[in-house]
Amino acid sequence: MVVFDRIMLILREATRHDAAAIAKLHADSWRSAYRGMLSDEYLNNRVYIERTALWQQRFSERAEKPFFVILAEVEEELAGFGCVFPDEHQTYGAFLDNLHVVPQRTGQGIGRRLLSAVAERLLTDEGRGGLYLWVIERNARARQFYAKAGALEVECAELSMPDGSRQKEMRCFWPNPARLLATHTLETVQ
Repeated sequence: MVVFDRIMLILREATRHDAAAIAKLHADSWRSAYRGMLSDEYLNNRVYIERTALWQQRFSERAEKPFFVILAEVEEELAGFGCVFPDEHQTYGAFLDNLHVVPQRTGQGIGRRLLSAVAERLLTDEGRGGLYLWVIERNARARQFYAKAGALEVECAELSMPDGSRQKEMRCFWPNPARLLATHTLETVQ
């Protein structure tokens, strides 16, 4: 548990019982952050159904494709999550597939705390290599957030999106997840 700005933040590992709440937050985050990048038809009509199916599938296939999800809760409500596939890439290491915070809580340090929790988990599990993610090139706010957290933009590629479009995305990379701990400024409650 951490405290910042008088907010009690609980971090815990997700279980399959959290899949519906994760899918809702994921869809809400995409509706907020990706408007104008993904199609309105997808964001308005299909994103929630598609994200729900994705999270149900992920949790049902967890043994074959290991991952972990760290949840951030404020006042017993889901405020954010980070999903990581450890040892995903031979060169770049663990893949941070998702880092989302509920739109009304962005800018409160929750995303930064989740990044630190991901790094702590990877270091505890003795994961090899770094940590990377893909971010849509036009998502300036996210790119700025990751750059401020020390990520290096090492590659640009055009990738397929769930709405059927293709987007230029930047690979953001931390060669050592410990770098994410160096800028962690929240007070941990014992």
